[in-house]
Amino acid sequence: MAGHSKWANIKHRKGAQDAKRGKIFTKLIKEITIAAKIGGGDLEANSRLRLAVDKAKQGNMPKDNIERAIKKGTGDLDGVTYEEDIFEGYGPGGVAVIVEFMTDNRTRTVADVRHAFNKYGGSLGVSGSVAFMFDRKGQIFFGEGNDFETIFEAALEAGAEDVKDEGDIIEVITDPADYETVKNTLTEQGLKYLSAEITMIPQSMNPVDGKQAESLLKMIDVLEDNDDVQNVYANFDIADEELERIMG
Repeated sequence: MAGHSKWANIKHRKGAQDAKRGKIFTKLIKEITIAAKIGGGDLEANSRLRLAVDKAKQGNMPKDNIERAIKKGTGDLDGVTYEEDIFEGYGPGGVAVIVEFMTDNRTRTVADVRHAFNKYGGSLGVSGSVAFMFDRKGQIFFGEGNDFETIFEAALEAGAEDVKDEGDIIEVITDPADYETVKNTLTEQGLKYLSAEITMIPQSMNPVDGKQAESLLKMIDVLEDNDDVQNVYANFDIADEELERIMG
């Protein structure tokens, strides 16, 4: 099973804990706000905002929170000004890592991210150093109880690029331009997904184990726990039994 799929599966299980800490809502509000600032508050005309609101609904964010975040982005309410960018670098074992962030204090965020990389044996790289190893794709996960053949046929007919059976998870991959069409088509056919998003998928995987795998997952955990960090992508592959050992 590919590393990104396993990590996504772990994150599904961690979701309830993250929500308790309020991290998910903080990140979603930032994304909605900046999407509205860049493209306006009309969901129909602003695809990025539409995707952000959809993700917020997946996270059970109250409607009032969503509407306030949109108004802050459009200037109808006072709000913080965010900038967005990415860091690129290498984690333990030479794993390629992309960190997407939104911040109101770039100096703070740079220091925090650099500290996380250095502490766990990684190193930040220059712009473009690892981004070429990833492709931006739509990714839709379905959980247990779904029939693979049904999803496979429906997804490919709707325009999906690939459908993978990952055991207890079925993964549908799409081109970003076809993501909403595929997701909506599957939903209309009564298929309920666990999560759906536009993400960065590695072109090839880098196997790691032992202490390097432990340090890598700790580093990713610290980065994802940072309020300024929106997403972390990495091309690691850790064996199932090793992953279970590390995660306890």
